[in-house]
Amino acid sequence: MTAPAPDPLDTVFAALADPTRRAILTMLLEDDMAVTDVAEPFAMSLAAISKHLAVLAEAGLITQEKRGRVKWCKLEPDALRAASVWMQGFGQFDPVDLDAFERFLETELGPGDGV
Repeated sequence: MTAPAPDPLDTVFAALADPTRRAILTMLLEDDMAVTDVAEPFAMSLAAISKHLAVLAEAGLITQEKRGRVKWCKLEPDALRAASVWMQGFGQFDPVDLDAFERFLETELGPGDGV
């Protein structure tokens, strides 16, 4: 007997649980970025950042594409839709507004920190 596939919501919420991954999403709100540029502000190895990016990609929050020798990351803005719909089911949450989400992250992480 095989284990059931993880619920996509579980994957999204697990990806959002880590502050480094939330900071990466904030950075990608501005524009697509090369993996090396994503890694720049963090005090961790490129391999560690790549693991964070893999988690975000697995959750569908970002996509990665190779352009020449450079791997680029792109935010998938509709990826939070299912989580937003789920939260609306409780009747006390508004739909996810990505601009408000960005402001929240800047408040939590500090403006312009990139972390």
